Amino acid sequence: MAGTGASGQDKQETAKRLKTELGGESGTAAAGHLRALLERVLAPAAGTGGGEAAAEALEWCRCLLSGGEPWDSFVQAVRAYDPATLCGLVWTANFVAYRCRTCGISPCMSLCAECFHQGEHAGHDYNMFRSQAGGACDCGDSNVMREAGFCKRHRIKSNSNVPCVPKDLLMMSELVLPQFIFSLIQHLREGYNEPALDLPSEKDLHKILQVLEPHVSFLEDLTKMGGAMRSVLTQVLTSQQFYKDLSSGVGENACAKKSHEKYLIALKGSGLAFPEDKIACGMQEQGAGTSTLAVQGLAGATATSGQGDSSDEEDQDGSQGVGKRKRVKLSSTTKDQSIMDVLKHKCFLEELLFWTIKYEFPQKMVTFLLNMLPDQDYKIAFTKTFVQHYAFIMKTLKKSHESDTMSNRIVHISVQLFSNEELARQVTEECQLLDIMVTVLLYMMESCLIKSELQDEENSLHVVVNCGEALLKNNTYWPLVSDFINILSHQSVAKKFLEDHGLLVTWMNFVSFFQGMNLNKRELNEHVEFESQTYYAAFAAELEACAQPMWGLLSHCKVRETQEYTRNVVRYCLEALQDWFDAINFVDEPAPNQVTFHLPLHRYFAMFLSKAVKCQELDLDTILPDQEMLMKLMIHPLQIQASLSEIHSNMWVRNGLQIKGQAMTYVQSHFCNSMIDPDIYLLQVCASRLDPDYFISSVFERFKVVDLLTMASQHQNTVLDSEHERSMLEGALTFLVLLLSLRLHLGMTDDEILRAEMVAQLCMNDRTHSSLLDLIPENPNPKSGIIPGSLSFESVLSAVADFKAPVFEPGGSMQQGMYTPKGEVWDKEFDPVMVILRTVYRRDVQSAMDRYTAFLKQSGKFPGNPWPPYKKRTPLHPSYKGLIKLLHCKTLHIVLFTLLYKILMDHQNLSEHVLCMVLYLIELGLENSPEQESDEEESAGGQERCHDSWFPGSNLVSNMRHFINYVRVRVPETAPEVKREPPASTSSDGLASSQSSRRKSLQRENSGTAQVFSLVAERRKKFQEIINRNTSEANQVVRPKTSMKWSAPGATPQLTTAILEVKESILSLLIKLHHKLSGKQNSYYPPWLDDVDVLIHPEIPRYSHGDGMTAVERILLKAAVQSRLNKRIIEEICRKVTPPVPPKKISSAEKKTLDKEERRQKARERQQKLLAEFASRQKSFMETAMDVESPEADIAMEVATSEQHVSEAIYDCVICGQSGPSTEDRPTGLVVLLQASSVLGQCRNSTEPKRLPTTEEEQIYPWDTCAALHDVRLTTLQRYFRDSSCLQAVSIGWEGGVYVQTCGHTLHIDCHKSYMESLRNDQVLQGFSVDKGEFTCPLCRQFANSVLPCYPGNNVERSLWQSHSNKCMQDLVQEVEDLQEQLGTFPVSISSETNLSKEMESVMKDIKSTTQKKYTDYSKTLGSPDNDFLFMYSVARTNLELELVHRGGNLCSGGASTAGKRSCLNQLFHVLAMHMRLYSIDSAYNPWRKLTQTIQDKNSEISEELPEVPVLYRDVSSLLLIQILTMPQPLHKGC
Repeated sequence: MAGTGASGQDKQETAKRLKTELGGESGTAAAGHLRALLERVLAPAAGTGGGEAAAEALEWCRCLLSGGEPWDSFVQAVRAYDPATLCGLVWTANFVAYRCRTCGISPCMSLCAECFHQGEHAGHDYNMFRSQAGGACDCGDSNVMREAGFCKRHRIKSNSNVPCVPKDLLMMSELVLPQFIFSLIQHLREGYNEPALDLPSEKDLHKILQVLEPHVSFLEDLTKMGGAMRSVLTQVLTSQQFYKDLSSGVGENACAKKSHEKYLIALKGSGLAFPEDKIACGMQEQGAGTSTLAVQGLAGATATSGQGDSSDEEDQDGSQGVGKRKRVKLSSTTKDQSIMDVLKHKCFLEELLFWTIKYEFPQKMVTFLLNMLPDQDYKIAFTKTFVQHYAFIMKTLKKSHESDTMSNRIVHISVQLFSNEELARQVTEECQLLDIMVTVLLYMMESCLIKSELQDEENSLHVVVNCGEALLKNNTYWPLVSDFINILSHQSVAKKFLEDHGLLVTWMNFVSFFQGMNLNKRELNEHVEFESQTYYAAFAAELEACAQPMWGLLSHCKVRETQEYTRNVVRYCLEALQDWFDAINFVDEPAPNQVTFHLPLHRYFAMFLSKAVKCQELDLDTILPDQEMLMKLMIHPLQIQASLSEIHSNMWVRNGLQIKGQAMTYVQSHFCNSMIDPDIYLLQVCASRLDPDYFISSVFERFKVVDLLTMASQHQNTVLDSEHERSMLEGALTFLVLLLSLRLHLGMTDDEILRAEMVAQLCMNDRTHSSLLDLIPENPNPKSGIIPGSLSFESVLSAVADFKAPVFEPGGSMQQGMYTPKGEVWDKEFDPVMVILRTVYRRDVQSAMDRYTAFLKQSGKFPGNPWPPYKKRTPLHPSYKGLIKLLHCKTLHIVLFTLLYKILMDHQNLSEHVLCMVLYLIELGLENSPEQESDEEESAGGQERCHDSWFPGSNLVSNMRHFINYVRVRVPETAPEVKREPPASTSSDGLASSQSSRRKSLQRENSGTAQVFSLVAERRKKFQEIINRNTSEANQVVRPKTSMKWSAPGATPQLTTAILEVKESILSLLIKLHHKLSGKQNSYYPPWLDDVDVLIHPEIPRYSHGDGMTAVERILLKAAVQSRLNKRIIEEICRKVTPPVPPKKISSAEKKTLDKEERRQKARERQQKLLAEFASRQKSFMETAMDVESPEADIAMEVATSEQHVSEAIYDCVICGQSGPSTEDRPTGLVVLLQASSVLGQCRNSTEPKRLPTTEEEQIYPWDTCAALHDVRLTTLQRYFRDSSCLQAVSIGWEGGVYVQTCGHTLHIDCHKSYMESLRNDQVLQGFSVDKGEFTCPLCRQFANSVLPCYPGNNVERSLWQSHSNKCMQDLVQEVEDLQEQLGTFPVSISSETNLSKEMESVMKDIKSTTQKKYTDYSKTLGSPDNDFLFMYSVARTNLELELVHRGGNLCSGGASTAGKRSCLNQLFHVLAMHMRLYSIDSAYNPWRKLTQTIQDKNSEISEELPEVPVLYRDVSSLLLIQILTMPQPLHKGC
């Protein structure tokens, strides 16, 4: 027989002979010869002997497979028997493929270009995409796509036309391939070395893979021969007998034995069981009827597969510190226990996949395994094998250093397997696919759990994922979650999941790991040093690992028959929530200054409730928990809404920009469907079932504005700074409007939701088609009814928007085509509430209002500045009717009354937005009023009860007319209300407390206490009472509520009780408000007195759009329509104010003139009011916060133009957001850019225009430039006069002078250092050099390279200055001289090494290093200190000259080019002065003495030395600057 080195002809002859013998009688002997030949040819030693040996081995294989025939003819012969029912073309990343949504059954379906173009997809919803992870063509697979989309080639139904494969054609293949594949496995075993310390030796792996590449390529070529060859390969790969026979002979060969040992070592740790699990395995519950999963609560810290036994024991001992761990294990009832144990392989396919995973999914291997998928038997076997190795895949993925690449390769395989519903169902039933997936996900996350610090930081037993771990930061979990989402898209699989109670418990346990993750704690003192970016990982994790599986499950709960599934999910979700509340020790109050945006359990509960009511006709009350649980459920979503308002009010500014990033991501289009929408829906559900007074008061308490809701003109808020009160009140009212207006889950259909979303986005800005697709919140489940891009989307878009075609701009660029809202959309559908909900940036709300205003002006509907229009709401679903109770509860009416009163009285911290929201809530209440009231009964009863309660009942319609005479308030002792004498009967400024006998003990506290919500005792005492009270009590008792104060007990301000005379009703306040808004007395006239029809048809177009007056008119009309008593009382109020004379008719021209004058008048009044308010605030701030010496002095911004105020300047740090003075310990600095400039040097005296030189004689730099003249001047002076004197006689810097400019923003020096450090650590490519001190301003992003310290305002140098007196000139000259005597000594304020002095030195070094040495060294003596002296005052000269250029030649009345706030001369002069005073000037040569002639010139006789420069030869400006900079700073003008 020929040897391994035989020629090609010898090989062919040997192959022919063997084939003949195998077909004859001596087949057994021939088979033995063939085996021996293959062992020799394919031995690992031969394979690793280099490329030649591998090529030789493959050549032998080709000859043997073809039976000595030419290879190409053999390939053709085999291809003739290919049934070709499936395409199965496999591609890798960056391949261009197609996806047709119309033909696809699975969302992951994809087609190669050839199959797509040969199919019929005209008019379909398809897209072309560049594959990220790779894929395979699904053409011909009816499980993944509809048959109508198959191409012509793969449309053949059966392979009946294909002839049977001749027996002898593939006979050799059946004998050769088992040994070839076994040799490949032997190579893989031999090449693998178990890495030390879990770090794979990537070079070794890469080397082995390179050697084996020809072998795998050969197998890949075989798969391309078609179905006949794939069938043989499948038989070989899945045959247990082949594997057993070839593996049994391992002991005879030493080399094979060694490789088998390596294989056994590699198998260790391939199961899911951790070391401590093996100890605990005896604890597993066993018994009939148990679920496939047994949940066990084991206390134990995270144990990773890399840890030893000893460390696990230590972790278990310390378990109390980490919290209770719920560990889920497959119980003994599970049919497939292999996931827990070490893997056991029974065929080549299983071991081949094992090594594919171990080698981290080499691309060639992946492609080969996928190329085999068209064979159905292989596909089933491979899928089962993949599931068997699922836990091992997870463990390998976690350890991988190339997790991104590996993730893509895993998904490349799994998406082909799990997209087929029939196959997914089969594997779920036979291999417990769901159990395995959920368990593997749970175990994966367990490796990165930390103790939750939410609520009870010390005693919390809850654990959450650590978002800083690589597992979450790098989205390593993505392939496993993606597979889970994929299989849940199949109804049969999702049905099995929803029916399995054990699986649901496990899944809720998994979701609870994300509940409360990435906790934010509000920084109250220092700015956070390092801004964590973990929130990206947190939001991505909740969306992918929690929300998307949720949407997948929800898509299968659409019909009444699926009610039981929803009940199951809600039940186990509530159990998980109760466990969570217990674990964090939650009672009824959230911990202050904490917020987490991640509450996936709440959101699961909310979305399944919504689906139950909307699609399954379930009675909501049958699945809702008790009231106590609802109270707990509302707290954390409500905390998020309040925190959003706090963040936008800059209360979290010390936490850095990342907290704003979280607030924006929470409402962003890709997240809002899964985050803010479920949160608001859950709050709506809670509000509809809880006591309305309790809910409303909870809202105002969470928003910390309870103390503001008093009718007193002054109040003390112990939990909120006054500067934040206005925005927090606006936030609370806006939230209530959102809560009561939104109908996304309360009755709107999918089409209505899509239309509302689209209108909101288009109203903010015109949009391109692609940006609109991106901005419409998409239901993350691809099988949902409405998909952006679907027919529904396009039809709605054409109904609400007009398309503006692309246009060419003058520059040649093309502006994209945009969609803009139709006119009728602005007129009838613009919904500011929806816009507020969907805006990521607050400016978008203003943009929508500006566009709305422009439309009204253009269409002539309203000429002024309109208010947001009121839009009628979709009717509420009957299940949520209880939400209306919020609009008809006394607590809300008290708030509305109080705020209307405060606005009318011009109390502080109230804005137009507050009024707008108050009116909106009143109008909502009138639109959604309960059944018609009985006017007469109400009025009689109301009169009797008005003394001991604010309002007689809970109906807004009747409460609007109820007059409130007196209110008892709690005010500071200085308030004007204190002087009032209390009348006989009053209403308390909370509700009266005498309606229930049980509350008499609280009477003393409540009748005299202030604030709307200090109504009764603490909420905790009333907790059970609220839950257990009977129905009759519910109608009478007002719910308790107190504001929880977080300040120290001793910090409570001194308050006293006062009686406030009010004598108003909501109706009277509205009418007076109309007068106030119009600026005229008696401006409101009831329209029905002229036209009774308005009461019958109140929907008049003129009331649809308008300002505040229109809103008030609309409300009063609606109040009159709903109640005759209201109509009568409105008329009475108007008669009292003015006699009932109808207004005279005014022509439209006169009206326009009047309106214009009124608007001007109102604008003037508003401006004066604002100025007065600002002045008073400024004055009070100065008096309380600063040491004011002369309060009447003006504050000045510039050193050159105004007097400096003696109070300290307050600076805002743009990094930490804190405001305060610059101090020596913590100096503040101006962001500055230092640049060398030669601009001044190019100035010329000549008016003759410059000409470009045309000959060599001409020069581009003429001799008469400023720089040249000063150069000549200094050189001339130095020739005749003493050098040191010359250097004080001129200025330099005309060329290479240092120019200091600023953007005007300030920051703390220490904040700047931290900022620079973060820039150094930032890996993002920057366009500047951080090492050279370059940076961009954190606020405006202007380029800068230094920080100029701001000198403290209250420096001791002030004491050196005396006020101007009538002293004679000689005395004043002497005073200056005495002050100058102190030169050479550092001022007291910076004599010690303070932070300020260090920074001043530092910035001076920066200034010197900005320009070249040749521009700073003019002395004849090298390194003379006179050079520094000259340079410093010349920097001042350079900057003054450049400032002069900027201002058009006049420093005092500067031009518009330079704003006062952007001048840094003040700070620069301080720095220069500090350094100049370090140099002493010999008193004999002091320029001041020379100037004032206080000494006679004693050196008149001729000396050998050169004389000084005479005073009259000196530069006047330079002399002045020397005087200024050597005097104490800052200089003031004389009186």
